[in-house]
Order: sequence, then structure tokens, then C-alpha cells
Amino acid sequence: MNALVGEKLSIITSKAQTTRHRIMGIVSGDDYQIVFSDTPGIIKPLYKLQEKMMQFVVTAFSDADVFLLITDVFEDIKLDESYIEKLKKTTTPVLILINKLDISTQEKIEEKVQEWHAKLPNAEILPISALSKFNLDLVISKIIKLLPANEAYYDKAELTDKPERFFVCEIIREKILLNYKKEIPYSVEVITNSFKDEGTIIKIQSDILVERDSQKGIIIGNKGAALKRVGTDARKDLEAFFGKKVFLELFVKVDKDWRGNEKRLSQFGY
Repeated sequence: MNALVGEKLSIITSKAQTTRHRIMGIVSGDDYQIVFSDTPGIIKPLYKLQEKMMQFVVTAFSDADVFLLITDVFEDIKLDESYIEKLKKTTTPVLILINKLDISTQEKIEEKVQEWHAKLPNAEILPISALSKFNLDLVISKIIKLLPANEAYYDKAELTDKPERFFVCEIIREKILLNYKKEIPYSVEVITNSFKDEGTIIKIQSDILVERDSQKGIIIGNKGAALKRVGTDARKDLEAFFGKKVFLELFVKVDKDWRGNEKRLSQFGY
């Protein structure tokens, strides 16, 4: 979606479950508007947070005009059979985008195309490279042909439906995913308590929430070194995102078992 929209709206790491929310990216031309809806990856939920994440996927199934199933040439087909059956039975057009064409071989690409064709014979399959933007113009043109005629939902200047604080939290969470291993990144939520744009500088205060005291110590690190690294990396990305200087203040707090707490999940937008 970032490549199609032309802005980094969804955070990216090599870890599974990086995307937790449904994020909209808006692309407007002279005579079209495409509203992309980037959902969490499809998984079998193990706890309440993951159940909430999969609800975003279910919602997308109910209101999309076109399905883009994003995979890559190195990914095994592990999609839950219930979703395969939904995609087989749907009357909504399905495009399968096989990414990472730029680092693959023709033989591997053809193999993946055949695998997906066997799984979803009614889908159209397009090899792409999001990194080098190969075939993305073709994807856009195919989507435009498939979308129903309608009035634009959003102003042409808008790129997303999410507020600024959302992207602050996501950028900080991305740095946590990149800097910590094992369960730590999945036990973390970020909330932004204050966002003050003072013209030449934006002052931000955010909390990093963890589930246990031991996780708090790991996030902070020896003499605060780990937390400082996260803050520095996040600040650089925030300055690039907002186009101005950023002062970022981070605190780490324990919020026991927030991933299984219905009320807290609702407060966090799940």
C-alpha cells in the first residue's frame, strides 16, 4: 500500500503481525479515487487482541469492491482454508499480487503463479515489485477498471483516514519491532498523550505499555540505552514524516494483560 499511495502509511518489518489496525490509503486522480484498506495479515487468533485484528479482515470482506491478496515469491501458501473458500465463492474480483519479483527468478515466479492458480482459479495473478514499483501502474489501471462508478468519498488532498497521533504510535511501535526479539514486541502497545505542533517543532509525549515488570526492564535496557535507541530512531522517522523538528519524550509503563482486556483493547482502537 505504501508503494501504491506514495507515502509510508503502514509500518514495515520482517516480523509477522506487524500491522494491527485497518489503515486506509487514498489515491486520487483526475477521474478516479481508490481507497486502499490495509488489514492485518490473516492468522489464527490465540488471544483477544488477535481476535480483534481478524475482525478488521472480516469487515474488509464485507465492504470491499476489489480484493488484493498480497503474497511474495518466497512465502508458502498457508492461508486458512476458510478464507480460500470465501475467495473462491466471492463475486468480488480478486487480484493476487506476488511481490519481490526483483529478487527472484523467472522459474520461481512461474512456480508461484501455478500454485496460486490451482488454489484460486478465478483470481487474476500479477507478479510485482513494490520496491522497484514494477507493474504497480498495471495494478492501478486494473483496479480502476474494476471499481464501480461513484462520487469521491474523500478530498483529493487526503492520503489517509488516520489522525497524526496514530502514525506517531505506529512509528514508535515499528522501532520496537525492529529493536527487540521474541515476545516483547507483541506485548507492547503505544499511546500518545500529547501532540503539540509549535510551528518549527512538534513536541510529543508517548507511553510504551507492556504487560509485565520484566518486559519494562527489557524495553528500557541497561541505563536506558535500549529506550534511547528506540526514541532516536522514531524521532528521525517522525521528522521525515512531518517535515519538521520533533521532540519526543517516551515513558514505559506496565498495563497488565492488556492484550486480553476487552475494555483496554477498545480504548486502543481495536
